[in-house]
Amino acid sequence: MVTVGVRPSGNLIYVPVRRRRFRSGEPRRPRVVIEPPRASEPAAGGCPDARIRVTAGPRQAVYVPRAPRDHQAVADATLTFENGTIRVESDADLDVPFTETDARSKTRRAPGFRYAALRDALDERGLSYDDSVLDAPDLPDVASTYELREYQRDALSAWEDAGRRGVLELPTGSGKTVIGLKAIEQLQTATLVVVPTIDLLEQWRRELESEFGVPVGQLGGGEQNVEALTVSTYDSAYLRADELGDRFGLAVFDEVHHLGGEGYRDIARLLAAPARMGLTATFERPDGAHEVVADLVGGKVYAIDPEELAGDHLAPYDVKRIEVELTDEERERYEDANEVFTNYLARSDIRMQSGSDYQELVKRSGSDPEAREALLAKQRAREVMMNSDAKVETLESVLADHRDDRVIVFTAHNDLVYRLSERFLLPAVTHQTGAAERREILDRFREGDYSRVVTSNVLDEGVDVPDANVAVLLSGSGSEREFTQRLGRILRPKEDGRPALLYEVVSAETAEERVAERRR
Repeated sequence: MVTVGVRPSGNLIYVPVRRRRFRSGEPRRPRVVIEPPRASEPAAGGCPDARIRVTAGPRQAVYVPRAPRDHQAVADATLTFENGTIRVESDADLDVPFTETDARSKTRRAPGFRYAALRDALDERGLSYDDSVLDAPDLPDVASTYELREYQRDALSAWEDAGRRGVLELPTGSGKTVIGLKAIEQLQTATLVVVPTIDLLEQWRRELESEFGVPVGQLGGGEQNVEALTVSTYDSAYLRADELGDRFGLAVFDEVHHLGGEGYRDIARLLAAPARMGLTATFERPDGAHEVVADLVGGKVYAIDPEELAGDHLAPYDVKRIEVELTDEERERYEDANEVFTNYLARSDIRMQSGSDYQELVKRSGSDPEAREALLAKQRAREVMMNSDAKVETLESVLADHRDDRVIVFTAHNDLVYRLSERFLLPAVTHQTGAAERREILDRFREGDYSRVVTSNVLDEGVDVPDANVAVLLSGSGSEREFTQRLGRILRPKEDGRPALLYEVVSAETAEERVAERRR
């Protein structure tokens, strides 16, 4: 038995212990506790005269290796991991929640993400079990040098109070990564971090290596190696989830709203990690898939708005909306296209009140020519209102007013990006921009060689965007998430204390105006 750390808790010090192979995440009884003399303060390494005893202390306090089998009584059940599922074997016909009978193996099974709940259910019924689910690699002792701000401490505490499951919703630039690092430090368990982009993968890997000084595995970006701390893209984790499901005690999902995607859900479903943390600036999804995420990771346990952090932890900011008029020719094209779309909805009894309504329209378009024409008409109307000539003229005025500021211009379409880049001689970043070119543009923007850049939604999330103090939203999806992410790109505190300014340019008397109004 090796003592790997000591944590004071009242009059008790809980001692994490482990062998070469240990069971990560929530531990099993019995628990080893050092009890110091009442009159003395708990020492960092334990007291020389401390008494060691076995107790039923808090689950999360300690990792406990499984005793040799010949020293154990026969358990009511045995838990093992197999291909993304928890296999429950028992001589008795146990009615265990969350499980279904597997006729082939004559056992009961539950999806990997039910591991923690399954153990709790067995404990509540007073059933003993031999737990061999997790086979996590050893994580050397890690410690973070970061000092949490008050709101970060509150977020981490809320997550712990929720059973170390749940989603934390904080603005871009508020230090969500730091909270994840602190969670790893507290649990001292093998951890998988899942991210949506290569840029975020590289950022997390650098941060973990710099902060903890241990090897960090990487799945994605041309590498496929697993360590006790591993960072993966959602795509790579999806391909290997059943294989990796028993290797980690903690899973951190950055930009966790991506987990609501149909395929990505299997990542969380197949992982057995009992501790789960989701990080995002905007949890809710228009299609309602955040409810699926809540089941797999835990619901939203903490949220704080940018307004609450502005001034102290984020830059103070202001939002200015500028309404522009379509030209007569643009108005005619917009109205004609919009009429085709709305007429079809009326005939088909589709209300377009949620993302599922839009998905139904897309599904119909595969076999219904009128549905396809309605979708194309909707796209034509969007292009007119998002790419109007008046928006381009307005941008020229805004850029003239902010010659000495650092400006990011956001659009929805690559065509408009290149149009603006050519007209105003702006460096452009789109999905078509190569990684090396994008890195050079952002580096030169960071160093001050460029004072402005235009981009489509490629910079909305998952990219380390240099400091800017002005953002111009010429067009976008109109979603709350997109708006919040783009606002977050200018909210990092400025050395000179200057406030950030976001311009929202919308076409009057269009769907764009109505969406912007709802956000307010």
